[in-house]
Amino acid sequence: MLPRLVSNSWPQVILLSQLPKVLGLLELQRLVAAEQQKAQFTAQVHHFMELCWDKCVEKPGNRLDSRTENCLSSCVDRFIDTTLAITSRFAQIVQKGGQ
Repeated sequence: MLPRLVSNSWPQVILLSQLPKVLGLLELQRLVAAEQQKAQFTAQVHHFMELCWDKCVEKPGNRLDSRTENCLSSCVDRFIDTTLAITSRFAQIVQKGGQ
């Protein structure tokens, strides 16, 4: 019976000794995923700004007039609101599919 206990507990000892390493890797993966999400969001906002710039700015100058500023702000806000609505709806669909 003793050899069986030793062989059964040996893998647990290995796993326990590697737990800090595994937790460190999981934390690193979580941080990388968070940074990727931030980068994706920033890239998306830049893309929206470029589209809105083309739509709202007729002739570039030293300053933007209030109409152009309002157009740019509203345009980007619409893109962000739409993206959030689509993301939320997609999450609902995925959640219903998983139930």
